[in-house]
Amino acid sequence: MKVIYTKNYDEMSKQSAKMVIEQIENKKDSILGLATGSTPVGLYKCLIEAHVNGLDFSEVKTFNLDEYIGLTPDNPQSYNYFMFDNLLNHVNVKRENIRIPQGNKNPEQEVVDYENDIRKSERVDIQLLGIGPDGHIAFNEPDEELNYSTSVVELEESTIKANARFFESEEEVPTKAISMGMGTIFNAEKIILLISGKNKEEATNYLVNKDKISTKVPVSLLKLHHDVTVFIDEESVKIR
Repeated sequence: MKVIYTKNYDEMSKQSAKMVIEQIENKKDSILGLATGSTPVGLYKCLIEAHVNGLDFSEVKTFNLDEYIGLTPDNPQSYNYFMFDNLLNHVNVKRENIRIPQGNKNPEQEVVDYENDIRKSERVDIQLLGIGPDGHIAFNEPDEELNYSTSVVELEESTIKANARFFESEEEVPTKAISMGMGTIFNAEKIILLISGKNKEEATNYLVNKDKISTKVPVSLLKLHHDVTVFIDEESVKIR
């Protein structure tokens, strides 16, 4: 696991985007695992800028980590909407090469179909990740056991509270989601983990400074992957 400390969010976004840009330049048909949330938005802006300057996404394929159950793709709070608004509407990825879990379909069938679609593809070249304050990645919440493959998950109260800022009220936040499992994430050739935000310090400290892994801090399991690069925004995350 390689840890890179950047002076601020902007620098973190630029450095991490450079890795993704180089991946696409070196392999035109790269498969990208994408993440939602405020943390990767800066990286996506850098990718859009690179596309304006000539970076070709026409052969790129994408898979997304997760989606709320019960939201239609055109719902402004859905992760489908987020991805198109923040990246996919602004680069030339073909629609047939975009796969995001559909929260308005039968959840039990969708998790099977989604996992099968990922496994039919070649290995994801780069998987982007962020973390929650409790150390969750995707919607793999702290627990005694974690899902291996794409599954329906119950969201923890802390996650619901953290995501309530995107909704009119906490009551509107969905309580279930479709999420890639840990095994699905680990199948990626490379993983980029972006960490920004003062409420991420405890989980980040466990990841970086403790010689431990725990399903109670899911992000810590990334230490077992063969190629992980962690970018830490030092302006907001102070752990050293």
